[in-house]
Amino acid sequence: MKESHKTDWGDASVALTITVLGCTGDLAKKKTYPALFALYLHKHLPRGTVVVGYARSDLDDDGLRDRVRSYLKGPPETVEAFLAACHYERGAYEDAGRTGVFAGLGARVAAFERQRSASVGHRIFYLALPPSVYPPVCANIKETCMSPSPGWTRIIVEKPFGKDLSSSEALSAGIAALFTEAQLYRIDHYLGKELTQNLVVMRFANRFLAPLWNRDNISNVQIIFKEPFGTQGRGGYFD
Repeated sequence: MKESHKTDWGDASVALTITVLGCTGDLAKKKTYPALFALYLHKHLPRGTVVVGYARSDLDDDGLRDRVRSYLKGPPETVEAFLAACHYERGAYEDAGRTGVFAGLGARVAAFERQRSASVGHRIFYLALPPSVYPPVCANIKETCMSPSPGWTRIIVEKPFGKDLSSSEALSAGIAALFTEAQLYRIDHYLGKELTQNLVVMRFANRFLAPLWNRDNISNVQIIFKEPFGTQGRGGYFD
């Protein structure tokens, strides 16, 4: 169970900064930014929330906004208000033998907190990245981007990851060595797809299938999800 935090989201002295690492990728523009905008649209984000996109592409704030604008569905004025809170920071994800790779990102987040005159800064890092770079990215976050107390830091990763049990366990161990369970959130947006939800209902709502659908009778489950377009740069996610 995650530790509980009571936060007054209307308190101007409390700032939330959400960093989307890999913000120029397919996952970020199709899923992450639209989801954040939906929270903003329904007033579920704290007042003054800032979203910082981080990637290696040669972009600026306006360039990032142009990339994600068409994926945000809502009143034009609300879309523009949300985009005004979205910023871009360019940098590497890892650099062997060099420390402080995320120093620029950490300084940018801290600057946004000072601009909001926040006495408490909460930071969320969403890894819209290939799982293979999770360990070095998490190490860089730990080194230069952690929120000073009494603020908290949260890391959101997509799972499952790895090509088999051993690779998955290795990735999990690398992340767990850096953060506590209270700081880590593991999600899988494919579990929310209708196809997957239907399998859950079929398995548990059918009295004939339920006793048989278990590891003693099924060796593996394969789900084929067809899309009318190619991987479009997403190859690194399909390990």
